[in-house]
Amino acid sequence: MTNTLALLGGEPVVSAGLPHFVWPPIDGATEGKILGQLRTAVSIPGRSGIVAELEDALQDYFGARHAVTLSSGTSALHAAYFAARIKPGDEVIVPAWTFHATASPLFHLRATPVLCETGPDGNIDPTRVEELITPRTRALMVTHLWGRPAAMLALQGIADAHGLALLEDGSHAHGASHSGKKIGTFGRAGAFSLNGPKPLSGGEGGFVLTDDDDTYYRLLTFAHYNKRAKSEIPERHPLARYAVTGAGLKLRIHPLAAALAHDQLGHLDAYLAGRAGIAAYLAAEFARIPGLEVIPMPDGVVPSWYGLTLVYHPEELGGLGIERFHQALLAEGAAEFDRPGSTCPLNRLPLYQGPSLLFPGHPDAQRHYKAGDFPVAEHVHTHMIKLPVWHREQDLELAASYVRAAVKVSDHHEELLT
Repeated sequence: MTNTLALLGGEPVVSAGLPHFVWPPIDGATEGKILGQLRTAVSIPGRSGIVAELEDALQDYFGARHAVTLSSGTSALHAAYFAARIKPGDEVIVPAWTFHATASPLFHLRATPVLCETGPDGNIDPTRVEELITPRTRALMVTHLWGRPAAMLALQGIADAHGLALLEDGSHAHGASHSGKKIGTFGRAGAFSLNGPKPLSGGEGGFVLTDDDDTYYRLLTFAHYNKRAKSEIPERHPLARYAVTGAGLKLRIHPLAAALAHDQLGHLDAYLAGRAGIAAYLAAEFARIPGLEVIPMPDGVVPSWYGLTLVYHPEELGGLGIERFHQALLAEGAAEFDRPGSTCPLNRLPLYQGPSLLFPGHPDAQRHYKAGDFPVAEHVHTHMIKLPVWHREQDLELAASYVRAAVKVSDHHEELLT
């Protein structure tokens, strides 16, 4: 390896062949389970077979009374809002910085997402929530960005004090916990994605956790009409008469996705322990590199390490812009260094700047957010670089090569200023 930056003609630090990160881990046993399910059933209309096995396993793992599987994390969030009785004209406070699906289902319910400033870690700032509460506020939605648990005890206290439904988007945070309690179990409902790169993956899919029976029946009405709703909603419950049609949607998980997720759930804690070890190494090493900041993890939380995030400080490297710094990292062969894209401050997206074209007549179609409304979230987002976190001991050398690439670019940053 030469000291000349690869971007300027030198030899890259990272020599390992691509891809550097593959998820979920699939071995022969996993393939066997998928093939076994393929031969058993590829359509399950009720709560039976692999769907029941996965939901039972999720209930046991999270300590929840009910788990309902769905076709995606987006549908899980939509179902959670419906089950929480969010109706036209209601307001729901959501973090300004998250993936858009955390809030976008609210437009379909003709409710209003009210964006709240975040802390530097990207999670909703508890000190900014109460100023947004109005007589129309019905719920508080909390995302655990990049698998880092939000300040749940403070947020739970705010929701309780104001009679708000507390909802969680745990799509980055499977297996994470706060104060010994699993993420997704603090409020009325917790929604999760099972999308490809998530800590718990089914390739596609999602699920909702709840301890409340009425919420459970509303989840079934929203997403599992006919056979399942008829068999599980009690005959005397007001929703039973709608069982055949439900709310008109069918959002079932595919059995092959359920089989993959069930297999992966059995390994989740081992995966998380492996990630924690490599994340500790990476955080300690990156903290020593000028230009990069590792946001500390609060006491009492156990993250899922969906991603390890670094805040870039150009002032420490002579004003070198983050785009040029990132370009140099990629040139060193460190292809997994990433700039967050679609998971961004929502006020920068057209849907939140002017929803009326897609949702004409929406109760708050004239509410327009604009760039600059959430300075903390926007500043950190535009200065963030992130990495996936590996889980195997044999990946430690690859992780170390990423550290060496960052050291090289930082040490030779002046060459990029000319």
